[in-house]
Amino acid sequence: MSIRLRAAAVSDGGDHRPVNQDAAFAASWGAAVADGVGGGPSGDLASAALIHRLVADAGARRPDADALSERLRIANWDLRALVERDPTLRGMATTFTGLFVSDGGTLLLAHSGDSRAYRLRDGDFVRQSRDDSFVQVLVDRGLIAPEAAASHPRRNLITASFGGSEADAPTVQERSAAPGDRWLLCSDGLTDYVPEADVAALVRDAATPQRAAAALVGLALEAGTRDNVTAVVCDVIDGEPAEEAPLFAGAAAIRFREDLEYA
Repeated sequence: MSIRLRAAAVSDGGDHRPVNQDAAFAASWGAAVADGVGGGPSGDLASAALIHRLVADAGARRPDADALSERLRIANWDLRALVERDPTLRGMATTFTGLFVSDGGTLLLAHSGDSRAYRLRDGDFVRQSRDDSFVQVLVDRGLIAPEAAASHPRRNLITASFGGSEADAPTVQERSAAPGDRWLLCSDGLTDYVPEADVAALVRDAATPQRAAAALVGLALEAGTRDNVTAVVCDVIDGEPAEEAPLFAGAAAIRFREDLEYA
């Protein structure tokens, strides 16, 4: 079975942040969201650099888990190279959650940080990623209830990201795929401010990925999100991925030509 994605990406800086540090891309062969880590320098450059380097060598080629991990490792080297060129960037980092068509009609989910992935299948909306965060560790150890995580004062303290270090490594997992599946990849500007049930209802009801992504971002803005917000929605359909330029959103759309020409 051959599959491809019908994907759309929408990003908004929101009303409370001077710079959109989220970056995203969408294509028939893959899609991803990256969120520059708050509190560090140039999170928008980190997220945009990682996204652009990753897709520059990708195209419609379908990786296995090892090949995808290697692509991400090479993309992470670009962050280190940027810091070496400009030491004021030291400490910049980004989360990453991406979905890629692989051989054999399956998908690869790559994840680091607290941006999330959800899958809608046969009406069931289930989170597919685990937050790399301090609060998730507390939940795993039974120290706080899962429902308390969304309001915990340290919910944005992450335990994994990409920042150019040799130790940076995502989780890469294979996921089954079936035509009719719908995936959501999103930054925490959505999930920290909109209840998961409301997100699920909108993902189920939207006619197209573009409408779903735009509506989710709008819902987060209406909810008063104080962060950047990005939604990437992917429908799994029959067919072969095409050789095509991806759609970029957020910092990846803004910073590509001016900052990454030397990366």
